[in-house]
Amino acid sequence: MQIRVPEQRQPEPEPTAPGGRAERRRSARPTPRERVLEAVARFRALVGPRLAPLAPYARRLRPLYPRPGRTGWRRWMPSWRQWLGAWLGGIGLTGMFLVVAYAATDIPSNLNTYATQQDNVYFWSDGTPMARTGWVQRQDMPLKDIPVDVRWAVLAAENESFYTDPGISMKGIARALYRTVGEGDTEGGSTITQQYVKNVYLTQNQTISRKFTEAMISLKLDNKMSKDQILEGYLNTSWFGRGTYGIQRASQAYYGKDVSRLNVSQAAVLASLLKGAGLYDPTLSKANHKRAVERWSWILDRMVKIGKLSPAERAKYTKFPEPITTNKVYDTGSQSDYLVELAQQYAKKSAHISDKDFDLGGYQIYTTFDRKKESTLTTAVTKARKEAKASDPKNAAAAHYGAASVATDGRIVAVYGGPDHRTQGYNESNATTVPAGSAFLPFVYAAGLQNGVHKERGAAATEVLPETLYDGDDKVPVTTPDGPYWDRGGKKVYAKNDDDRSYGQISLANALAQSVNTPFMQLGMDTGLDKVRATAVASGLLSDSMGAQVPTLSIGSSTPSAIRMASGYATFAAGGDHTEPYSVSKITRNGRRVHLDTPQPARAVRDDVAEDVEQALTESFRLAHPTAAATTTAAGKAGSTYAGGKDTAAWYTGTLSKVTTSVVVYRIDLNKSLEPLPLKGIAGSGTDNVPYTVWAQAMGLD
Repeated sequence: MQIRVPEQRQPEPEPTAPGGRAERRRSARPTPRERVLEAVARFRALVGPRLAPLAPYARRLRPLYPRPGRTGWRRWMPSWRQWLGAWLGGIGLTGMFLVVAYAATDIPSNLNTYATQQDNVYFWSDGTPMARTGWVQRQDMPLKDIPVDVRWAVLAAENESFYTDPGISMKGIARALYRTVGEGDTEGGSTITQQYVKNVYLTQNQTISRKFTEAMISLKLDNKMSKDQILEGYLNTSWFGRGTYGIQRASQAYYGKDVSRLNVSQAAVLASLLKGAGLYDPTLSKANHKRAVERWSWILDRMVKIGKLSPAERAKYTKFPEPITTNKVYDTGSQSDYLVELAQQYAKKSAHISDKDFDLGGYQIYTTFDRKKESTLTTAVTKARKEAKASDPKNAAAAHYGAASVATDGRIVAVYGGPDHRTQGYNESNATTVPAGSAFLPFVYAAGLQNGVHKERGAAATEVLPETLYDGDDKVPVTTPDGPYWDRGGKKVYAKNDDDRSYGQISLANALAQSVNTPFMQLGMDTGLDKVRATAVASGLLSDSMGAQVPTLSIGSSTPSAIRMASGYATFAAGGDHTEPYSVSKITRNGRRVHLDTPQPARAVRDDVAEDVEQALTESFRLAHPTAAATTTAAGKAGSTYAGGKDTAAWYTGTLSKVTTSVVVYRIDLNKSLEPLPLKGIAGSGTDNVPYTVWAQAMGLD
């Protein structure tokens, strides 16, 4: 018999969790909800027994509604204990909220653009304002330069408790909130600190959120900055009307003076503007004037009340100090724009100021321009321009007049840049447009006297003196140690005189005095054109304005500007020392001096050479203008430029009383090309032509 044993089944393997062992460990962890419940349970187990004795008291504080034992509406009114608890709880929560808000509020690192940007102010050489540039009329002033009376006039008007308050006024904030919420309007009541925060960190939007942020920042700022720092910032950023920010610019706009020169009465007027310049600028309307007078008087009385002005001092101010009607400080004339352009270029270069920093403003630029000399020069050129238009309007339309006065120490004291910078952007006094012509001869003369000449190749230099004779005839050939000079076209080069006149053998001194070209064309070759060029550049002409190194260099193929021509002649008047022309003597920024690379004199030619050149120029002036020479000691020379047989430019450059003025007249039709056109009589004729007449008037001789 066969016994069948049933097959035993193997147990099925348990399913494995997906993801392996790591996943199984993660799935075994409690969920966040489970962890929170577990933490709460532990907390209750730990704290519960300790709080159990307080449970009866807590139950008594819990409101029972409706209240038992009361009838009617009283059943729904909380008890005094509940009112007290709610009030104390509200105070606690409010305090906690303010602490958290204070901790969470940061003082912004970025200031408002208009709060940091300032204008740049330019001053005449006598220190009076000349012009300003920039989008914002604002200049920072250190607090120490703002008189104490001016400060307290503002504080009396705006925040007399400034030095003792915490930076905010709870009363003012509450009043502002009430006005905002209750009547849909806003009201001030801010402290100086709050106003400063609003000016430099926040917007001018009148909202509750901005007001709250303002208060938080003000509290922090009051702990971080000193009161004087906050007051200084406030006085330099506040709006005073007439396009001005800050007390300094307001002082200039309303009284035409720096804030340091304000008296307390004038300061009270400016302080009243902080309440709203549109309402308190007394020049805008009769109603404004009435309001301004009332507030001015109230501020002065307030200063007496808080002990910052004595009654006796207050009694002196019974008449309202009327501000000027217009902001004349910032008016720029047609010439001021040219002056500003010159000064700005020089300031950036010599003070190493980047365009970005300069555009941020705040610079006070003290120029070398003399107000009286500028006015005299401008009047003289304007008169000549009008006369030309009246006599020959067609040719005068293309006429240009460049003029500049440079002192022997390098200061540019006056320029005439053009009729109006807004219609003619380029500066005619600084334009290197037309050749110098015979006005260049003094530099050739100086080079010969300084270096001597070489008549034979390889021989030592021979000394040249003022008495040295040269051939003054017209159309004499130009020679070199190797023979005649040939141009690139294979033709001999001849020297020519004006009017084809011949003078025979003539001394160099007389040749310069009489403006004879031919001796100097040969002298340049004998001296070496490289030395002529070097002498002219050392004396003040720019290297990039120099003509080609060919014989015509000696008779004025270079194109110096009027400024540079005046600077070059000034070198001879200064005994051979040349100082680069400069237009800025000092720069400050917000009252602090900015380093400026002021040019120093450098030796260009020997003093005896400069003296000889100056004597020849003095003789030139005497021969051409004997009447004027009888009453004054001046040194000067006319110059003319010829191209294609026609005169294209007329110059006069001369020195009197250590100031050298150079005047050039030429014609160019800018709508067609930069090629000089024939003068056609625009510059006049004879020794008393237009350039000399302008020069004489500018120098006070006519």
